[in-house]
Amino acid sequence: MLDIKDIRLNTEEYKRRLGTRGVKPEEIDELVAEDKKRRELLVETENLKKERNEVSEAIAQAKRNKEDASEQIQAMRKVGTKIKELDEKLAKVEENVKSMAAHLPNLPNPTIPVGPDEDSNVELYKVGTPRKFDFEPKAHWDIGEDLGILDFDRAAKVSGARFVFYKGLGAKLERAVYNFMLDEHAKEGYTEVIPPYIVKSKSMYGTGQFPKFKDQVYQVNGEDMTLIPTAEVPLTNYYREEVIPTEDLPVYFTALSPSFRSEAGSAGRDTRGLIRMHQFNKVEMVKYTKPEDSYNELEKMTKNAGNIMEKLGLPYHVITLSTGDMGFSAAMTHDLEVWMPAQDTYREISSCSNCEDFQARRARIQYRDENGKLQYVHTLNGSGLAVGRTVAAILENYQNEDGSVTIPEALRPYMQGLEVIKKENNNI
Repeated sequence: MLDIKDIRLNTEEYKRRLGTRGVKPEEIDELVAEDKKRRELLVETENLKKERNEVSEAIAQAKRNKEDASEQIQAMRKVGTKIKELDEKLAKVEENVKSMAAHLPNLPNPTIPVGPDEDSNVELYKVGTPRKFDFEPKAHWDIGEDLGILDFDRAAKVSGARFVFYKGLGAKLERAVYNFMLDEHAKEGYTEVIPPYIVKSKSMYGTGQFPKFKDQVYQVNGEDMTLIPTAEVPLTNYYREEVIPTEDLPVYFTALSPSFRSEAGSAGRDTRGLIRMHQFNKVEMVKYTKPEDSYNELEKMTKNAGNIMEKLGLPYHVITLSTGDMGFSAAMTHDLEVWMPAQDTYREISSCSNCEDFQARRARIQYRDENGKLQYVHTLNGSGLAVGRTVAAILENYQNEDGSVTIPEALRPYMQGLEVIKKENNNI
């Protein structure tokens, strides 16, 4: 959530910068006007309450002096009725202000590229060289189905489209990938967490998924329970409504979790394979930092995600997202995209974002600065990595002409030394 006081003081600046994220100027004007109404009502009610307190004291004094206070009592009844009406009106206006503010995205960092969509993203650097095949590389879904390690058809029968069964060495490869990721992040100082996979609406609000993106998640009917779209939600809400001891900052968390997404609006996109699923595993990284440290921590987090791909031998590049392509809660985002030979392009495998104090304001997560004053922390999150997409990248980049897949050396200790996945050894 943005600071309403700052919006009030710098209205034109917010219009300009949020305009690069698709926010219309009148949305800011409406919020400022509603906030002005809120402050006016607040002053009016406080003045009436002050008057009521003063007159109540005078009435008490008159009664002690055995004087007639009936007119004052009658007047105060009218004041009490007016206060009740104003309090009800104030509550509605405050709710309007909160709702309007909650639908505004984070203020973009002024250094990121300005543009309406992904075409305005800027590449920062490339790592690794895409492999040149002396045969036509197959798509990962064909490789997985031919090896008998991925079964999309039976998953569709059981659950519907955008689900998969991992089988045999496919399941073992998935498990090897996320165990490797967690071990690597532990070396970088992240504390491993197994979080809840169902959260309350207040937690979804804290990270910015609610109220704007309710159509993109799965909820339990009749209960305040939502299946997490990412472990970012429980990890970022771990310190909700708390003051983190300053000496504990920065805090690093990592977690493996399933992620559940309705993929609303994605009809016709990535209908085959592991790229866009309703349920998938993801290793998440979350940081809580002091404001002055957060952008250094973003670069470190991006390197942590890149480290996984480098050790797996997967070519990738890093891009900075434009204002129009960035997520709702982010102030700056670096996307890491892995090379997918069958598509002859890079595809997103991780997003690392600095949300500055946007989520901390919504979730009320603070620390005390050197003067003992309460300040909001900055929160960061990043995929480290999306596990299914990593498996897809391994299958495509390490495929062999005979249909087998070589296992990256870094994963072999997690697969009992196995070097190649072949159809005939899939039951091992």
